[in-house]
This record gives sequence, structure tokens and C-alpha cells, in this order.
Amino acid sequence: MALTTAQTGLSRARQGVAPGGSGGHVNRKSKLSAQTSRTFFWLLLPSVVLLVLIHGYPLIHAGVQATHDGSLIETGNFVGGENFATVLSSPAFWKAAQFTLWFTIVGVFGSWLVGLGLALLLRTKIPAGGTFKVLLLLPWVVPIVVSSTAWNWLVATPDSLIPSMFRNLGLGTPLFLADPNLAAITVMVFKVWVSFPFMMMMISAALASVDTTVYEAASMDGATRWQQFSQITLPLIARSTYISWILMTIFCVNDFPTIYLLTGGGPVSATTSLVVLAYRTVFQDFATGPGVAIAFIMTMTLVVISVLLYRQIRKSSVE
Repeated sequence: MALTTAQTGLSRARQGVAPGGSGGHVNRKSKLSAQTSRTFFWLLLPSVVLLVLIHGYPLIHAGVQATHDGSLIETGNFVGGENFATVLSSPAFWKAAQFTLWFTIVGVFGSWLVGLGLALLLRTKIPAGGTFKVLLLLPWVVPIVVSSTAWNWLVATPDSLIPSMFRNLGLGTPLFLADPNLAAITVMVFKVWVSFPFMMMMISAALASVDTTVYEAASMDGATRWQQFSQITLPLIARSTYISWILMTIFCVNDFPTIYLLTGGGPVSATTSLVVLAYRTVFQDFATGPGVAIAFIMTMTLVVISVLLYRQIRKSSVE
């Protein structure tokens, strides 16, 4: 009987109920929680209203333009989904979509792999690691105009530094920005170059929170380096990895200057991404409706990808 009473009291204590049977403590806690929620709501409301006002009007106006046949000056006549049908039936759209897909895949996973390797290298406490890390940040810190100018100087013409090196080695003279395939590869490599420092910093921050004793225990249990990497490191940095993938996917799909400053979308549209195509459609062809329709399709695609990756973030909790 005494044991039962003690267990009941312990159970009620865990639930926050007073020994006398009153739920006063729970009620006070509920009231405090509700009051805190209301406080957070009123504190966040001004920021939410401001964001809606800033982004809401451009989004609504763009939606109007996407369903009309007007220009940047006038709205024009309502055409419904005709602009979307025109875009989706255009070979140029699908060619740009294909390049955008490959550009994003290489940009995201290429920069992640390079960033992961460098983050693991810096974790080994190499000599002058701090200075080395600062130097590795330069591609991300330097303005994209400067980086693209430097790359143009390296590869743009047959007499540039890298083509000259190939020629001197008897490997021919590759035209990195004139050949469609080489131009596409060059743009993707350039994207990895300017993006890997971001991934490196994200992964380094995630690795810094990992307790090294975990690896020591695994090593004592006979785990190999690969087993420690695949079964400890990757799961522990999974959340940071998915977040970085979401951000880098958005960066790649919306990346206009990296492509336009290096190749302008050429040659023969080999490096024309969706955002470059939207720019040309609106500001060079003056077809506002189809151009904004391309932007809407990009936005919806990014929303779907972000939602899928966000679900993976929620599933990647480490027990």
C-alpha cells in the first residue's frame, strides 16, 4: 500500500501536480506558457507584417505580369496561362533548365565535397591552420566581378595563361569559353571555386560541436577511419549538411553574375541558365510575361526542393 502511494505521488510530481491533489502548479505553468506565446507573437508581428509588405507587392505584381501580355511599362491584356504554356513549349527553356540542373548539382555537391575535405583537413590541426583557413575564404570573400575577371584572364583567349600551358605541353589549345562543352564545364568549376568556402565554414562549425571523445571510444572499439566517418561524422553533421544544400541550391538556381560575367550565357546558349534566360526574355526581348513566368517556375521548383530537404532536416536527429 505504501509503495503504491509513493509511486502515485512520484507520478503526480512528474506531472507537476501538488501532493494534495490540486493542479495549481500545472495551471500556473500553462498560464505562463500562454502568456509567453502571446508575447512572442506580438514581438514577431511587426517583422512579419514588414516582410509581407516588402515581398508581397512585388510578388503580386509579378503574378499580374505573368498572366498578361504587357511590358515593363504597361500591363497589357489578360492572357491567363498562355505565357506559361509558351515557356514550357520552348526548346530554349528546356535547354536552359537542363544546364541549370547540372549547374546546380555540380555546384552543390562539388562545393560540398571540396568543403568537407578541407574542413576535415583543418580539423587535424595542420601547421598555420588559421592562416590557411583565411586564404581558403578568399574565393568567397572576393567580389564576384574580380573573380570572374581573373578567370577570364586565365582562360578566355588562346593566349591566356592556362591555354598557353596546355599548348606548351603539347596538349593542343583548348578554347575554354568558346567551345560549348568546355564553357559549361568551366562555369561549373568556377561555381565550385567561389562556393566551397561557404560549405567549408558550415561543415567546420558543425564539426566543432562534435565531442572528440566519441571518436576515441569508437577507435577503442576497433572502428576504422571510414567507419568513424560514415557512421559518426556524417550523421552528426547531417542537419548542417541539409541546410547548406538548401542554401546552395537557392544560390545556384538564382546565380546570375557567376554565369553572365564569365560567359554571358554563351557560346550558342550553352551556359544559359533559367535566370539568364529570364533576364534576356524580359530586358532584351522585352517579353515581360514569359520572362516572369520563367521566374515563377523557378520559384516553385525551389520551394518544392526546399520542402523536401527540410523534411530530411527534421528526420536527421541523432539519438
